[in-house]
Amino acid sequence: MTTTLERPAASPPPAPSGGVTTRSPRSEGWVRRAPLLPALVFTIVVTQIPFLLTIYYSFQSWNLVRPGSQHFVGFDNYVAVFTDSQFRGVALNTIIMTLGSVVIAVILGLLLALLLNRHFVGRGVVRTLLVTPFLITPVAAALLWKTTLLDPTYGLINFVLGGQTIDWISQYPLASVMAALVWQWTPFMMLLLLAGLQSMPGDQVEAARVDGAGAWSIFVELTLPHLRRFLELGIVLGAIYLVNTFDAVYMITQGGPGTASANLPFYIYQRAFLGFDIGQSAAMGVVVVILTIIVATFALRLVFRSFGAAGES
Repeated sequence: MTTTLERPAASPPPAPSGGVTTRSPRSEGWVRRAPLLPALVFTIVVTQIPFLLTIYYSFQSWNLVRPGSQHFVGFDNYVAVFTDSQFRGVALNTIIMTLGSVVIAVILGLLLALLLNRHFVGRGVVRTLLVTPFLITPVAAALLWKTTLLDPTYGLINFVLGGQTIDWISQYPLASVMAALVWQWTPFMMLLLLAGLQSMPGDQVEAARVDGAGAWSIFVELTLPHLRRFLELGIVLGAIYLVNTFDAVYMITQGGPGTASANLPFYIYQRAFLGFDIGQSAAMGVVVVILTIIVATFALRLVFRSFGAAGES
């Protein structure tokens, strides 16, 4: 006669002492996010609600100088936007202003970063002076260029050119605005690329020099590939900020002559606050926001993919 011994059932784990209860991972996540909820609510209130109202007004025909004219028109405002020749011209100005300013600022910033990456007496003072334009408010920088540098009678540029009386703002309005933007954004590109240069391993450069590589070969084969991520990041950030430029256009040229130097934010301002056409200006704003989101999304994916690949390697 055999008997089987049954094992006693495993007792449940003891409850945490002191009345402490364990939370699930989901509740722990909400506890960590709780301090950020006020900021999230504030962001939604000040950004998304006005954007929803802009979408609503874009489907309305509403001119402030005609009381009682507000009524629903569907997509008529969007059709008018895409068939407006001035809108297409201003969009082209925006592309030229944004891409031109960013590319020139990146090139100048790269040259200055290569200069400041060398050791010389007074490098700290030179670096501080070169960073100063980025610290000036955009309105003050625009007034500086309009009254001190580009003035046809008392401007420093005409003085340097031997007493010329060129009216830069009237003859070259778009270039005048771009010059102010390049002057202000070059220090940002310089700092970004200088950080990239200082993160470059020095042993690779020394090994290349030992192998007989010249300065140009080192720059093309080692420096530029290393700076690729920083160049992409600078171009993306510069384009995102400069596409929304308003103060430089407003202070220097007022978008003129005509719309020769107007960009999309300034043209929307003209239609809304000077032409009092709320419907079409709202439709323009929605179109600009959608196009900006599409371009920024693809650009940021490219940058994140580049940094992710660099981190994996």
